[in-house]
Amino acid sequence: MLKAKTYFTIIALALIAYSCKMESGLMSELPSSPIAEKIDSVLTIHGDTRIDPYFWMRLTDEQKKAKEPDEQTQKVLDYLNAENTYTDEIMKETEELQENLYDEIVGRIKQDDESVPYFKNEYWYYSRYEEGKEYPIHCRKHESLEAGEEIILNVNELAEGHDYYSASGLRMSPDNKLLAFGEDTISRRIYHIRFVNLETGKLLPDRLEGTTGSGAWANDNQTYFYTTKNKVSLLSEKIWRHKLGNDATDDVLVYHEKDPAFYIGVSKSKSDKYITIWNRSTLANDYHLIDADNPESELLQFSPREEVHEFWISHFEDKFYIVTNWDATNFRLMETSVSATAKENWKEVLPHCEDVLLNSIEVFKDHLVISERSNALRQIRIINQKTGEEHYMEFDEPVYVAGISTNPEFDTEWLRYSYSSMTTPGSTIDYDMNSRENIVKKVEEVVGGHDPNDYTSERLYVKSRDGVEIPVSMVYKKGMKKDGRAPTVLYGYGSYGATMDPWFSATRLSLLDRGFIYVIAHIRGGEALGRQ
Repeated sequence: MLKAKTYFTIIALALIAYSCKMESGLMSELPSSPIAEKIDSVLTIHGDTRIDPYFWMRLTDEQKKAKEPDEQTQKVLDYLNAENTYTDEIMKETEELQENLYDEIVGRIKQDDESVPYFKNEYWYYSRYEEGKEYPIHCRKHESLEAGEEIILNVNELAEGHDYYSASGLRMSPDNKLLAFGEDTISRRIYHIRFVNLETGKLLPDRLEGTTGSGAWANDNQTYFYTTKNKVSLLSEKIWRHKLGNDATDDVLVYHEKDPAFYIGVSKSKSDKYITIWNRSTLANDYHLIDADNPESELLQFSPREEVHEFWISHFEDKFYIVTNWDATNFRLMETSVSATAKENWKEVLPHCEDVLLNSIEVFKDHLVISERSNALRQIRIINQKTGEEHYMEFDEPVYVAGISTNPEFDTEWLRYSYSSMTTPGSTIDYDMNSRENIVKKVEEVVGGHDPNDYTSERLYVKSRDGVEIPVSMVYKKGMKKDGRAPTVLYGYGSYGATMDPWFSATRLSLLDRGFIYVIAHIRGGEALGRQ
C-alpha cells in the first residue's frame, strides 16, 4: 500500500495538470460540486457551547457496523458518494497521468529487500522480504554472517487466512531460545502476545490478550512483563508479570496507571540490568525500576512524579544518565548514582544551551553519543567516557538528516547511524568512534536508477513577520532556471515539537523530474530551532 505522501504527490501532479488544461481551455465545463446540507446542532462541553452544522454526518459505532443503513447513515453515504463521483468527473482528464504516476512510483520500490544485520548477544539479526510476498521474514545467524540462516518468524505464514495481520514487538529471551511477539489481526493496534520456542519452532500455549504488543524479558528467561490497554479508551493502562506456562488469568498486576493523561509501557535497559516501567504525558515523564535478575522484587520509583518535567534515563555501570528539561528549555545532561536516583541527587554533565537542542543519547562501554539539533540540522557528538575527549561527526551536504540508529551492543567502538538528504537515499552507516572511519552498510536502492548529482539541494532562510529567520530546505533538478516560473510544492508542519526533516523521497522524484521545486519550510512548532 502506498503511503499518504505518495498519494499526495500523485494528486498534486494530477491537479496541476488539470489546472493547466483548465487555463488553456482544453477541458469541458466543470460539473456542479455537491453541497453538504447544514443542520445546526448545539453542542455543550466544559461550559462551552458551539454550533456544528455538520454534526449530522457523525455516525455511531452501531450505525457503522449495522448490516442495513438507517435513514441518517444512508444520507451520509449518499453525500460521500456524490463527492466521490464529483472527484472522478473533474479528474477524468488526468486518469492516464495518474496511472502513469502510480506505475512510475511503485516501479522504484525494491520488492525483495533486506535490512542491515545488527549484532546482539551472539547473533546477527535481520529481516528480509521476498518478491511477491507482503510481509517480512525475520532471521538470525549465529556469531558470523557466514553462518547458516535461522528463520525466527515468517510473518507471511502467520498472516495466512487473515484479512489483516501485523506482527510487532519482537523480543528475544536472554538465552536466545524464546521469542515473544505481538500479533494484531483486526487493525486496531490491540495485540495478543505469543511465544515461540526457537529450538522446536513451535508456538507455546501462552497467549496474552489486549496488549500493546511489546514487553520485556527478565533474566530468568521465564518471566515476561507486558502492558495491557483500557478496553474502552485503548490507552495503555496496566503492567503485568507473566510466568511462562501459567494461565494469563494468574498474571500479577505490577503497576496500574490511573491518570489517563499518561501513556505507559515497559522495556529493558541496554545494560540488561533493569526492567523499566515508563509513564509519559505531554509535559511529564515518570519511571519505575525492577531488578531484571529478581523479577519479583519491589518496584522502585526513579524520582517523584512532577506535573511538568520531561526526562529520559539510561543506565551505565553504577549510575544513570538523565536527559532533562529541569531548568533547561533545550534539555541538559545529568547523572546520578543507582543508589540515589531522586532528582535532588542529580549532577550536571552537559549544561543547557540556548541554541542547541539535546535530543537523545546512546551509551556504550567507552563512548557517550549525543544527538543534538543546531540551526535546524541534526548533529552527532561523540564523547570518550575514559578521556573526556569529544568531536562532532562531519557531513558534507548543506541539508541532511543524520540520526542514531540500532545500537543494541554495549561493548563496541562502532556506532550505527542513518543518513539521508533531499538528494541522497537513506543510508545505514557504521562509524568507528576511535578512528572516525565510516563504512556504508547499505544505501536504499531506487529501482530504475538514481544519481544524486542530477539534483541540487539548498538551505535558505526566510524572515518572518517578527524578524525570526525561518530555515527552509529545497531541492530541484539541476539545470532548472530559478526565474520564478517553476511549479513549486511548499510543505510545512509545526506542532508538538515534530520536526519535518529533509529526508530523501523516491516518490518526490516524480515531481523533480517534471521541473518542480520541492520546499520544506521548517516553521515554528516543530522545534527545528529549539524548544523555545
